[in-house]
Amino acid sequence: MEDFLTPDDADYTDFKCKFCQLPNSLRSGRFSFVKLNYQSLLGIFTILSLPLIAQEQKVEEKPVEMAAENFAEIPKDLMDDPHVREELGVNEFTAPSISKLFDTLQFLMPLPITELARKMPARMSQDRADLAMELGFLIADGFLVVQAEQLDQVEELAKDLTRYGKALGAGDRVNRHAASLLESAKNKDVAQLKKELTSTQRDVEAELVSLRDADLAHLISLGGWVRALEVSTVAVDKQFSAERARKVMREDIADYYTESVAGLEPKISERSNYLAMRDLLAGLRTEMTLEEGKEPTAEMMAEIRKQAAKLVELALQRKE
Repeated sequence: MEDFLTPDDADYTDFKCKFCQLPNSLRSGRFSFVKLNYQSLLGIFTILSLPLIAQEQKVEEKPVEMAAENFAEIPKDLMDDPHVREELGVNEFTAPSISKLFDTLQFLMPLPITELARKMPARMSQDRADLAMELGFLIADGFLVVQAEQLDQVEELAKDLTRYGKALGAGDRVNRHAASLLESAKNKDVAQLKKELTSTQRDVEAELVSLRDADLAHLISLGGWVRALEVSTVAVDKQFSAERARKVMREDIADYYTESVAGLEPKISERSNYLAMRDLLAGLRTEMTLEEGKEPTAEMMAEIRKQAAKLVELALQRKE
């Protein structure tokens, strides 16, 4: 036993404290210490510590985009029913519901759908951020055609949803909803069509989060809001009233998306069109904020309409 540690060793006390922190199974006789000296035991302790160190580093290196604190709090009226969200497997990284964004549009009928009709690009982008933004526009257009009861357009919508779902890695989930959309359109079931569109967003979002692409879930929602803003500002500008304008002038939503864009991972947020979008959104927040006792004016709405059109152009600008 003379080769084993003795209380006279200089670092014995410190080492003993560290050694006693090892699991009991590692101190119960599996190792023979009769022939080991201090340096050998220290080497064993270091080796046993490596997995713990690596695990700690892994936690610290957790991707920034998965941190919920990177995004502002979602306005309460843009959240789906909590029971629905639980059923769809939605977690804390969720984004505002496009269905909630479009709830306002029922108060702004008639909607200028024909004037603002948009065809999805035939060629798919190779960039996932572009795909997510365009999918948000596509889901929003689904709510538009359903709101206007243009059910003959649902078949083309279902095809486009399938294309984008597959490109983003959520093809199986989207295919189920596409089939239900077609069935609901055949039955002229408007309520079910809206439910399927809502579920489509949530299922794609859940898939993206599981793939550690939570940023893309936020881009889908942003695309839906930009499209809703474009349509609603034109509708109000054409038939202006202060009451209708107040439905559009939501500075809290503009503020939320301003912070959302800023919180995206740098390879997205630092693209020139996203930097411009962030500035434009911040400006919209200011323009949408009314002083106490003031009413929105037609001139205000005309300006917000122009800014919304610029926002659409920037949002659909693909990565070169």
